Parts: sequence; C-alpha cells; structure tokens
Amino acid sequence: MTAPRRGPSRRHVALALPSAVLAGGCAAPHQGTGRPGDPIVLTLLSHYSSGVLKKALQDPVDEWNATHDRVKVRTTAVDFADLLTTFMVRQAAGRGADLLQPYCLWTGQLVRAGVLRPAPPEHAAEIRRGYSAAAVGAASAGGRIYGYPTEVQTYALYYNARLLRAAGVGRPPRTWPELARAADRTTRRDRYGNTLVQGFGLSVYDDSTTVGQTLALLNAAGGTFVSADGARTAIDSPAGRAVFELEHRLVARGASAPGVNVYQAFPAGQVAMVIGAGWWTGSLKPLMGADYRDVGVAPVPVPEAGDRPATLSTGFLLGVNAASRHPREAWEFLRWLNAEKTGAKGVTRMSALQVSVGSLTGRAEDMRALLGRGGDPNLRPFLDALAYAVPEPNTPGAQQAKTLLRANIEALWTGQRSVEEALRTTRRQVDQEVSRLW
Repeated sequence: MTAPRRGPSRRHVALALPSAVLAGGCAAPHQGTGRPGDPIVLTLLSHYSSGVLKKALQDPVDEWNATHDRVKVRTTAVDFADLLTTFMVRQAAGRGADLLQPYCLWTGQLVRAGVLRPAPPEHAAEIRRGYSAAAVGAASAGGRIYGYPTEVQTYALYYNARLLRAAGVGRPPRTWPELARAADRTTRRDRYGNTLVQGFGLSVYDDSTTVGQTLALLNAAGGTFVSADGARTAIDSPAGRAVFELEHRLVARGASAPGVNVYQAFPAGQVAMVIGAGWWTGSLKPLMGADYRDVGVAPVPVPEAGDRPATLSTGFLLGVNAASRHPREAWEFLRWLNAEKTGAKGVTRMSALQVSVGSLTGRAEDMRALLGRGGDPNLRPFLDALAYAVPEPNTPGAQQAKTLLRANIEALWTGQRSVEEALRTTRRQVDQEVSRLW
C-alpha cells in the first residue's frame, strides 16, 4: 500500500511491474503431469510485486525448487490494488493460480465465490496449534480455516518522544483523556494559524489511516464494527459513539488535520502521535535515518484507566484454489513454507521472511525467537498485541462495508456530517450491504 514518497510499505499505490512479471502473471499457468522430467508446476499469486517483498518471497520458493524435483512453484504478482479483481477475473476465466495470498478481509467473499478451498483437517489442526487466535480467526470463515496466516498486522500508537518531551508530556498516553491532552499540548501552529505539528494524526489518506485506526480505537472501547453473525453493523453503539466523538473533538480543536498525509508528516516530525500497523516500522527506519531514535510505540490507549487492552489486527493468508488440480501438493508446499521449523532459531520460513521486511506473523513463539536480540524494540508492542487483538470482520460484504465506513468517517472529520449523522448513515448503508445475497 505504498506511496512513492513514504517508503517501501505494501498496499495501495500502483507500482510499475517489470514486463516479465506482467507476462508471467497473464499467461495461462503451465500444469505438469508429475511424471519424471515433467514436474507439477504450482503457480502462486500474491501482491509481493517489487523490492524487498518480492525477493523475500522468491528466496524460499527458490529453496523449494532446488530441493524438490516433482513439484515446482512459480510466483506471479500484481499490485495490491488489483489483487482482489485479479483473483475473481482469473477464476471466472478458468486461469486461477493454485496458491493464493489474499487479504483476510476478503476471505468470506472468496469462499462464497468458490475461490478458496478449506484447509484439510491436518493442516487446520496445525494452524490452530501454531497461531494466535486473531490470526486463526482472520484466516477463517463460517468456522472453517482457509489458509495459513502469513503477514499479520496489529495496530498500536506510534509517537515522537522528542515532540512529547518538548510539550512537557513525560510518557505516551494510556487513556483517551491523556491522549486528548497530549494531542492539545503537542499541536503547534504558525502565526497565521497553519498547523506545524499535529498532536494526533487523523488522515484521510488511505484505509489504514482512516478505518484502521478508528477500528483500533473502537476495539479498545470494547466495541465492534459488525455483529458476531455478520448480519448487521454494530458501530452505532455507545463505544462507536465515543470513538466518533473523540475524533470529532480532536479535529474541532485543531489537534488533528485530516487533510495531512501522515505517512509523510510523521517521519518529518510534523505529527506527534498516530495509530498505525506494525508494517510501518520497516518504512520509517530508512525514511527517518538517525531521527528514528525519536520514534516509540505503545499500546492503543483505552477509554479509562483499568480498561482491558484491545486493538485491531489485519493480515493475509496463503490458501489453495478450489479449482487447483494439485491440492495435495499445494498444501504440502504451504506446510513447508509456513509450519516447518528451520534455521538456527528454529522458526518457520514465513516467520523469517516477515521479520526480514519489518513485519510479523501470528506465530508468537517464532516472533519472540526472532526479536530476542538485535530486533527493533518498536515491534514488541505489536507482538504483545497478538494476545488481545481483534481480527477485522471478513464476511462476504466486508470490503464494501469497509469502503462505506471510510466514506462516513471522512465525512465526519471534514465537517460534512455530525457524529449522530455519521453513525446513522453508516448503520443504514452497512446493514444494507452485509444483508445482501452474495
């Protein structure tokens, strides 16, 4: 989701793919017979299309191909913005890849469309044993597991310790009243009233900066976006109202400026605090250089002291296409990549892959081993949050519901709707969406 000016993150900006990758992605996948001299070729479609992510995935695939004669794996990739459409279009055309790496938000939709195959019992048992509850929940739909969780992102509070100290704030806020006071104290303007430093970064830049941090605050307040059965929205509740009122107050007082791109402003020292996902740490280091020493990470503040911590988790899974001709071989490769322990630290290849690019998996044991020494201490709060994070709802209409929620949050922040209007409109629109027959 990257913009060219905010470092090597992963989701939203379209990157120019090399022509060879495009050609490989559009060609019909070659399926071997498995006979000697003609191995089975499994295709793997992901959004790891460039830079460190592309290489990080290709390295274990090359290892597999060098050590397995009968089954080979070929990777193809598209930009994240095109990933869901690519899954659906290729499936309809009978050209879907054997192995798919979807955003967990889409699990319900892909299951309803007949794209994802349920994990066999032995793989489902391995996933339940090895991963956090949030990661397992994100990779499931209707009580069935559909893949190995790969990248898992939890949300926490990023803060600039230098800006907090300069404003007389001794530690990062733990409660919403502390957050509001710290945001007011760290906000700075020039003599013309222009914002020089946002106290708390609310930004309409992308899903992560609008929906992601709003849902993290909602979960911290004990609320949820949709009901447990996925049949209706649950944001029009005391918890949802409290979150919208908090954000509205921050904007009204000038402590938040939604039009500012926090991905640029925070590393430039123009935002004191912002809630974001763990992947951002890998982007901030090269962007900020020596100034990264000012960055700290703390748990998402809760409404009142003593409240139980909670936050949002999002992620991706690797699953097998329901139309794959070689499901047994596909699941075996996924087990090798995601469950087989290897190396001096005895972690999975996927865990090592994610940590190498500044991310996490849902395997807390692996993460503790990899971050034990020499790792970025700012990743630890995200690792700790695996124990209490709430997975993003992934019912069949989840992507459209998220889009509708984002539009209403932005309308609230920009003064187009009041708190009550934003809640009421969100409830009406999302209820209509999640109740559709898919």
